Amino acid sequence: MLSLSTLRNRLRKNLINNKRGQGATEYILLVAVVVGIVMLFGKNIRTRLEASTEKLGGGIDNVVTESIK
Repeated sequence: MLSLSTLRNRLRKNLINNKRGQGATEYILLVAVVVGIVMLFGKNIRTRLEASTEKLGGGIDNVVTESIK
């Protein structure tokens, strides 16, 4: 019969060598970093995005009016 210390050592080695959850952990950390960046710079990103879309919309309007003439 195996002793308790031998079972404990086997369990410890299996837990250290088990890397099945590593991918999920990396994805969770990546999502956490992206959410943190958005929370820090969200207002700045939003204003720049709105300015870019307004500029793009103005450019599209100019192209449409020029093609009508």
